[in-house]
Amino acid sequence: MKRNFEKTLLILISGIIGLGAGSPCLSLAEIYKFVDENGVAHFTNVPDKRYNLVLKEEWVRFRLGANFDKYDPEIRNASKRYGVDYALVKAVIKAESNFDPLAVSRAGAKGLMQLMPETANALRVNDPFHPEDNIEGGVRHLRYLLDLFNENLHLVLAAYNAGEEAVFRYHDTPPYWETQTYIQRVLKYFRNYRRESKSPDSSSKPAN
Repeated sequence: MKRNFEKTLLILISGIIGLGAGSPCLSLAEIYKFVDENGVAHFTNVPDKRYNLVLKEEWVRFRLGANFDKYDPEIRNASKRYGVDYALVKAVIKAESNFDPLAVSRAGAKGLMQLMPETANALRVNDPFHPEDNIEGGVRHLRYLLDLFNENLHLVLAAYNAGEEAVFRYHDTPPYWETQTYIQRVLKYFRNYRRESKSPDSSSKPAN
C-alpha cells in the first residue's frame, strides 16, 4: 500500500511538472525522497543529504502562447527536401520546444528543434534561434539518424534525445526514464499530426 502511494505521488508530481513545462520560470526538474523514522515518505525538489534522487528530467524553458502552425511552410519544405515525414518533424518540435524558437534547455540546446551547440556546428547552423535554419539543421539530423538506425523510430528518437552513443552502448533504447518518456510523447504527437494532415478539414491544432 505504501509503495503504491509513493508511486501515485510520483505520478502526480510528474504531471504537475508536465503542466508547468511551458513556463519560463520553471525550476522543478528533480525530485528527492526521504523516509523518516515513522516510515513516512517526504518529497522535495531541494537537494539534501538525507534525500535520494528519485526523479529527474531535462526540462526546456519555453514560453506559453505558441503558434502551432506558424512554421508549417518551413517544416514542409525541409521535410520534403530530406525525405522526412512532416508529421515526425512537427512532433519533434512540439516535444522539444513547444514551437518556441527561443527555447533553451538547461543543457544548452537551443531553438525549435533544440540543437546542441556541437550538433548545430556540425550541421553548419550559424544561428540556432533562426527558425528556418534550426528546422533545416534538425531535419538533416533526423535524416542522418533515420539512415543510421534503418528507420527504427524508437532508436531514432532515443538517439535524438540521448545521443547515438547511448543507443549503441545499450544496443537498444537506453533505460533512461527521460528518454523513454520522450519517445512516447513524440510518438503520440506524431500520430496526432498524421491524423490531422490526412483530415480533409485539417488545420494545425496543438497536439495535446
